[in-house]
Amino acid sequence: MSAIANRRSAMVLFSSYSNPHCHRVRVVLAEKDIAVDIEYVDPDNLPEDLLHINPYHSIPTLVDRDLVLYDSRVISEYLDERFPHPPLMPVDPVSRACSRLALHRIEKDWYSQLPDLESGDTKKMSKAAKILKESLIASTEVFSAKPFFLSDEYSLVDATIAPLLWRLKKYGVEIPKSATSIHAYAERIFAREAFQASLTEEEREMC
Repeated sequence: MSAIANRRSAMVLFSSYSNPHCHRVRVVLAEKDIAVDIEYVDPDNLPEDLLHINPYHSIPTLVDRDLVLYDSRVISEYLDERFPHPPLMPVDPVSRACSRLALHRIEKDWYSQLPDLESGDTKKMSKAAKILKESLIASTEVFSAKPFFLSDEYSLVDATIAPLLWRLKKYGVEIPKSATSIHAYAERIFAREAFQASLTEEEREMC
C-alpha cells in the first residue's frame, strides 16, 4: 500500500487551490469544523502516490486511514455521515432523495458547463457562460422560495452551489440586478464563517 494510504495521524484531502470541485469539499470540511490536513497539489502534475491510489488521477481525493475516496459528491456525503453534526442532509428518506436529485441536477445543468468555461476556447466559453446564466436566471423562484436552496437549513446542496456562484465573475457570467433572489442568496452563503474559512488566496481574488 502507498505511503499516502498508510498515514494514520490525520485525514488528508488532496486539493488544488482553485478547482471548484475541491472547493466544494473544503466548504463541507469548514462547515463541520473537521480536523484535516489539506495538501495542495498541481492538477497537471499530481504526486506519484496519489496517482497510485486514485485510478482516475483526479482531485479532490480524500484519504481517511485505509479509505481512499474520489469524486466531490461521494466525499461530501461521506463526511456528512462520518461527522454527523451539524447534519448537512435531511434525515427522512423523501427529503434526502429530493436533496440528492437537486445535487444531480446542479451537476448536470451547471457544473457540466465548467470544462468549457475553463477551456480557454473563446467560443466554447461564451456559449457555456450563456447557458449557465440562463439556467441560473430560470431558477430565480427556487432561490427565493426558502432561506437556503429548497430548504430551511443549510445543506450539501448549498455547499455545492456556493463555489459555482463565487466563480461567476471569473467565468464572465453576470447575473442581472433584477434577479434579486440570486444575489441575496449568494450574499447569505458567502457571509457564512465556514465559507470564508474555506477560501484560498487564489479563490479570494476571483470575486
